[in-house]
Formats: sequence, structure tokens, C-alpha cells
Amino acid sequence: MQNSGGRALIVGGWVRDQLRGCPSEDIDLEVFGIPQQELPRLLEKFGRVEAVGKSFPVYKLVSEKGHCLDVALPRLESKKGQGHTGFEVRGNPEITPSTAARRRDFTVNAISWDPLSETYVDPFDGRKDLNNRLLRAVDPTTFGDDSLRVLRAVQFAARFEFTLEDTTATLCRNTSLNDLSAERVWDELEKLLLLADRPSIGFALALDFGVIDQWLPELRALVGCPQEAEWHPEGDVWTHTCLVIDQARSLNGDLSRPLITTIMLAALCHDLGKPATTAVIDGRIRSLNHEEAGVKPTVQLLDRLNIYTLNGYDVRKQVLGLVAHHLKPGMFYKAPTVTDGAFRRLAQKVDLELLARLARADCLGRTGDFDCSAMDWFIKRARALGVEHEPPKPLLMGRHLIKLGLTPGPKLGRILKKVYEKQLDGQIKTLEESIVKAQELLK
Repeated sequence: MQNSGGRALIVGGWVRDQLRGCPSEDIDLEVFGIPQQELPRLLEKFGRVEAVGKSFPVYKLVSEKGHCLDVALPRLESKKGQGHTGFEVRGNPEITPSTAARRRDFTVNAISWDPLSETYVDPFDGRKDLNNRLLRAVDPTTFGDDSLRVLRAVQFAARFEFTLEDTTATLCRNTSLNDLSAERVWDELEKLLLLADRPSIGFALALDFGVIDQWLPELRALVGCPQEAEWHPEGDVWTHTCLVIDQARSLNGDLSRPLITTIMLAALCHDLGKPATTAVIDGRIRSLNHEEAGVKPTVQLLDRLNIYTLNGYDVRKQVLGLVAHHLKPGMFYKAPTVTDGAFRRLAQKVDLELLARLARADCLGRTGDFDCSAMDWFIKRARALGVEHEPPKPLLMGRHLIKLGLTPGPKLGRILKKVYEKQLDGQIKTLEESIVKAQELLK
């Protein structure tokens, strides 16, 4: 680029993360001084070039070894319409790096690195704010034009454990989020839940900035909802929920993205039924049947964020199952006797390993010293039965009954169900025993 009169700078998160001591492989380049029509031709010398976008293309440069860079001209943005996409974007290779950096959200994201001269371009003192662990808006006059920046502030503050500068925090409080799509909101919330060691930092800010009221109103009712001090010395349900999501994040880093997303959403929603069920009974604060009562507000929250499946995994089904049954591991442990059939039937409703993991986070998400060994007992028994992830597969199938002369229809379904119930109870263990039982029912 330099030989052609241009200058290429690495910009954005890569620079920020390098300075934080957290190297990243996601590199974005801005090329100054090269006309747009010439840029693809120059890039082709280094690998395959793929243009992404129409009005303002970003070029993906893929090397022979598969390494990928995003390359673009510096650009200017101006607000022309509603929403995150309501911007007019104009590439201009002649603007200065300082002018190009002004469109960034926070100063820590407005630092550039020149790999040839090994120098930083830092017109807004982003390195100073990094050292002070501070999030500061680059341009307070245009910050509110993009309401997504409020959510980015929330998740950055939690992920990096930074403090928001006072003016920037005020801008966040005064910015409406009603022009955002569910997909945009969930994208930032997912980063908060999955990438922050302590998501509670972000949720405290989300409450302060009105994000909870505007996008997660079901959580608002947890604030100030009392709990019995003997079991929850930490305070109200909101405080407990914040502790639980931190525990869930800490304990489940070994899970795949769909599974940890499920656990984190369930941790966030697990006590949504408490505000509607909390009452003082015989002088003590109780929340009877709050697990089942939590399903409806959880559905409302998942609907608003448009959450269903992730990489083919049914996140919604499992989150609802976890909310509805999150007390079961402790209840089973304390019960005088719990049959194997009870475990097998519960496995029809929810993944028992995820349930044990959520219950552990729920138990540890309190102040004080509590015995959480019930979860160890629960998952050990579920694994011994082979139902930690799913219920037993039915031994008897419709084709077996058809061979016995039964035609497809309601009667066939009823017999299959009755035989499977016997299998869940452990009274039937082989296909032969299933067929004998079916023949008895046919008679």
C-alpha cells in the first residue's frame, strides 16, 4: 500500500485487545490514500478478495493459508433515518485517521496501529482511558445517534470490568432503545452473558440505563422482591439472580455455545415466577410454585428477543424446562425415596445435566455457607441410569405392534404409551418383555 501512495492502519478491537494483553486474531484494516476502484486490484496480490456489501464494500482478503483480513476505506457516517441501519455511509480515502476515528463509539475503540512504523494513532486518548479502565464516548454530540452503543457500553463494561465516564453514562441513560431490533439487542446481550466473567456488572448498568425497563421488563419485578433471610441472606431476588448468573458463567465454561447460552438464559430467568408468588405465610416469606409460575414470563422474554434454536439446538425448550424444574435436584435429594422412574420421567422434560448445573449455580448464588452436595448426588444418579441428557428410547415401536396384527390408530398409540410407562418404571427391560406386555394389553 505504501508503494502505491497509501497507508494501511489496523483499527478497532484488535488494537484495543493487544493493548489490554488479550491478543486477538480478528484484524480490521483501514486503507487511506487509495481510491476505492484501485483497492481490490492491490489486495489481489496478497490473496483472494471477496467484496461484502453493496453501497459501501468491505473486502475480505483470504490468504493461501486461510488467514482472513477485513479491509475497507475510511468512512464517514451521518444519521439519516431511524434505527441502527439509518446511517448514510460514505467512503473517503482522503480523510485523516483522526477524522475516520471520530465515528467510533468509545475512545478505547478509536486507537489505530501502523504496522510499518510501529506507531499508534490515538487522537482521543484511548490508551489513557484503557490504563484508567474507563469507557468514554468519542463524540458526545453524535453518540446517541446509534442507540446500540448503550448496549455495547453495558457489555464492554462487564467484559473488561471498566467504569463509564460520567458524561457517557448520562448519554446512555438518555438514549431510547425503541428503534433497535430484537436481533441487535440479543447479539449484545449474548456477548454480555457469554464473554463477561461477571455478567452482573453489565446487568447493574442495564438497570441503571433503562435497558431492563425497555427490553427486559420481566426482570424489573425482581428488584425489591423480598426473600426469606434464612435461605437468601444476600437480599432481594434481583441480587440473588445477579449472583446466580455470575456463578453460572464461572462454572460452565466447558460447555459448547448453545449449551452455555441455555444455562445463562435459564440462570437469568429461573426466578421470574417469584414476584407473582411471593407472600408472607405463617410469618415467613414464601414463593410457592414459583418454578412453574416462571414459565410464562420466561416465554415473554424469549419471545421479545426472538430466541428459539441455536446451531440446531432447541435453546427455548431447554430454558423453559430448566426454569420449570430448577428446584427438582434439591427436592429429589431431600425426599425419603425417589424412584428411578422419577428420574426417567424428568429426563423427558429437561436435560438433567444442565438442570444439575443450573441448580448448583442457584445454590451457590447466595451469601453464606450452604450445602450444595445435592447436585452431585443428582447428576451421579442420572448418569448411572443413563438419562443425564435424554430419557430412555422406547423398546417397543409401532412396527412391532403391526407385526402382531394391530393396525395404525389410537389404540396402537395407547398401547405404546402404556408399555413405555412400564419401561420408565423399570418393570420392562427388554423388547421381548415389551411384546409380552403388549400382547396382554391386546387381550
